[in-house]
Amino acid sequence: MAMVAGALSLIPLANPSFAAGNDSVLGKWRTPSKHGVVELSRCGESVCGRLVDSDGIKANPDLRDVNNKDTAQRGRKIKGLQIVGGFKAKGNEWVEGQIYNPEDGGTYKATITPSGANSLKLKGCIVWPLCKTQTWTRIP
Repeated sequence: MAMVAGALSLIPLANPSFAAGNDSVLGKWRTPSKHGVVELSRCGESVCGRLVDSDGIKANPDLRDVNNKDTAQRGRKIKGLQIVGGFKAKGNEWVEGQIYNPEDGGTYKATITPSGANSLKLKGCIVWPLCKTQTWTRIP
């Protein structure tokens, strides 16, 4: 039994997605633009996030994804839309993910890095080095 417990204690070392620090990005976050609120959660071994609130959603709860480059997707509601996904754990960061911007219909490569207990840095790139970093603040 002690051998099983010992082996289980090594799982975080063998698979970094199980490391405790990586869960620090889970929860609700306020974006710096248009008072967006994104809820980050686990999607298997990855992290994904849904847009749960924004100034646009408050003004029109039925707001649609009208700027999507895929015309078949333009009827989707913005509220609840998954805009963050596909990340892989790497140390204390989540890398090789994507973020979708409903304002311009673009999907960008992204990295999430915790920055203290109540903030994170999300860097989105068209192509490196054409990147923009935002600081998101945790909502208690």
